[in-house]
Amino acid sequence: MKNSEKLKTLRLLFLTFLKIGAFTFGGGYAMIPVIQHEMVENRKWLTDDDILEIIAIAESTPGPIAINSATFVGYKVCGFWGSFFSTFAVVLPSFIIISIISFILQKFQSLKAVQYAFFGIRAGVLALVLKAFWLMYKKCPKNKISYFLAALSFVLAVFMKLNVLYIIILCAVIGLTSSLFENRRLEK
Repeated sequence: MKNSEKLKTLRLLFLTFLKIGAFTFGGGYAMIPVIQHEMVENRKWLTDDDILEIIAIAESTPGPIAINSATFVGYKVCGFWGSFFSTFAVVLPSFIIISIISFILQKFQSLKAVQYAFFGIRAGVLALVLKAFWLMYKKCPKNKISYFLAALSFVLAVFMKLNVLYIIILCAVIGLTSSLFENRRLEK
């Protein structure tokens, strides 16, 4: 990639993740469909499979999924500087907004209009999270092991309140073991 092309791509990455960070409420899971739309459909920098892999890695590594996703997407598109500018851009709006809100929220939190606005935002975020779930469901393998792992993960996370890291490790071990047994069975 030429320097001029790389600079243009870095600028587009920065602006894209700045927009994602500024206009996506609800955190990383709400950002997933927006990241997918921007990176796959609009820019054609990545494929749906790339996004699915990036999300799996971003969920599996420590830190917020939004920041991890921006870092991995940026790296995949434009190397180190892509990850740097994508990460910086996705964090910048939140940092600015939280800094401003922290000073004025205490004065306005009792207003009904503010309470209703946050109620509406939460409802919208739920829809975005469900959309992300649906997109990931469509891309995941449809077999007994996948359904079992999804149900097991849900029960362990929601009802047993097990740390997500342990659930991911457990699912990885079960998936790996299942694949090894399936490959051995097919070889015979």
